[in-house]
Amino acid sequence: MLFDLQPTLTGALLQLRPLREDDFDGLFAVAADRLIWQQHPASDRYQEPVFREFFRGALESGGAFVVVDTAGGGIIGSTRYHGYEPTSSQIEIGFTFLARSHWGGRYNGEMKRLMLDHAFRFVDRVVFLVGPTNWRSRRAVEKIGGVLAGTRRNAAGRDSVAYEITAAGYAMLR
Repeated sequence: MLFDLQPTLTGALLQLRPLREDDFDGLFAVAADRLIWQQHPASDRYQEPVFREFFRGALESGGAFVVVDTAGGGIIGSTRYHGYEPTSSQIEIGFTFLARSHWGGRYNGEMKRLMLDHAFRFVDRVVFLVGPTNWRSRRAVEKIGGVLAGTRRNAAGRDSVAYEITAAGYAMLR
C-alpha cells in the first residue's frame, strides 16, 4: 500500500489538510510572530523572505499540511511528513509550528495523534528531528511518547536531536 503523504485528517480540535499556494497569507500571519521561532535553529523564519522560502519548500515537499482550528476555521500552523523511507519503514514528522494561542499541548497532541495514527498504517517507525536547544519542541515530542534516539544531521545540514516512536510503542501509549 502506498503512503498517502497528504490526506485530510480531522479531529475534535483540528483539521490538517494539504497545504495550498493560496494559504501563504494566512500561514504567514501566524509565522510572523518572532517568538514562535525563538528557540528554533531558523530563528529568522518570521521574516517574510525567509518564510517565503520555507513555504515554497513545504509546497514542493508533497507532504505539507496547513493546520486549521475547527472551532474558528482559521489557520493556526503547519506541519509535514518528510523523508519517507519505505525500505526501513519509517517517516519523519516535522517542520511543525503552531500559533502561540494554541500552545500548551491539546492542539499539538491532537495534531501528532492524527499524523501518527495515519503514519502507522504504512510504517513501523516515526522520527522527529528537533534543534538541540529547542527545549519547547523537545518537551512536546517527549510528551507524546517520543524516545530520544541520538543525533542526526537534518535535511538543512544542521545537527538535530532525533526522537522516535515505534508502532509497537505507540500502541502501548494508546
